[in-house]
Amino acid sequence: MHFRSYLRWLFLCLPIVLCGTVSAESPIVVKVVVVAMFEQGADTGDAPGEFQYWVEREHLDRIFPLPAGNHDLRMNQNGLLGVLTGVGTAKAAATIMALGLDPRFDLSHAYWIVSGIAGGNPANVSLGSAVWAHWVVDGDLAHEIDAREIPADWPTGYVPLRKSTPYEQPADTGFGQVYELNASLVQWAYHLTKDVSLPDDAAIAEHRSHFSQSAAKKAPFVFVGDDLSASTFWHGAKMDAWANAWVSYYTGGQGSFAVTGMEDTGTLQSLTLLAHAGKVDWNRILVLRTVSNYDQPPPGMSAAESLAAEKAGKYSAFLPALENAYAIGHLVVDKLVADWPHTQSQLPQAESK
Repeated sequence: MHFRSYLRWLFLCLPIVLCGTVSAESPIVVKVVVVAMFEQGADTGDAPGEFQYWVEREHLDRIFPLPAGNHDLRMNQNGLLGVLTGVGTAKAAATIMALGLDPRFDLSHAYWIVSGIAGGNPANVSLGSAVWAHWVVDGDLAHEIDAREIPADWPTGYVPLRKSTPYEQPADTGFGQVYELNASLVQWAYHLTKDVSLPDDAAIAEHRSHFSQSAAKKAPFVFVGDDLSASTFWHGAKMDAWANAWVSYYTGGQGSFAVTGMEDTGTLQSLTLLAHAGKVDWNRILVLRTVSNYDQPPPGMSAAESLAAEKAGKYSAFLPALENAYAIGHLVVDKLVADWPHTQSQLPQAESK
């Protein structure tokens, strides 16, 4: 071979030789992803939102920029990854998809725990209570008629998408209106946490004393209920009646409306598609919402007056709900991580009694 030809051949082959001898860095195995939705300021050291207690107490000190998402990711040495989606279904869907497609992480065996606060249905839960969701129903995908133009024989002006009247049968769930989580995993998480004594205080005890529903008067407790997810912050007894009927409609009468969050259907839509792509395991998803406020006023107060008092950071049980989201959620995280030789390959099961 001519010397110049040899040099040319060597130059062309050198990248192949080098690539063959240097292996690409393996993706980081993630054991659990905690999904929070909002933060009030910095991730640490100031007034907390849903993310801060996780960052501080679980030592999520390693930061991974996520330019295609809402916020940097944070991770600890034990395999726990924290993501902050931003408020609303659109930001949640975009951020979760950005994480799910990120080649830096192996999420194939990861468990997902949404951990946030919510409004609560006083018929089922009390302030500070923690709710594990089985069904998550979308409250945004619909037609709507202004309240001043609702036909007299209609119970609501809200009509299911592609239907003509409220609650028209059969229910159509083809647009992401409802998600059913793994009931076995939900029951495992519930049984692991149901006997935890959640802190109570005089302020939230006084607030709940004004409500007539028996559940609303109780000290905070752990519950399995269902989640209505909507980016509209609705409020009032009539809206609560709609939420109960809407959840029942889309779950075929199986669901029991307990909490109203905002982002969960966006998160679950992205996780659905990521599961279709083999990136995540749909059976490893949990949604935990803790009650920061009731979704309606007590007797004697108008919905408008009650709504005016319920501002972010000033909810009736804002800090207790943040504390309880971490207190209940971290028990599940710790158990999954501690049992990783087992939980990596096999889903945990509630002990039969």
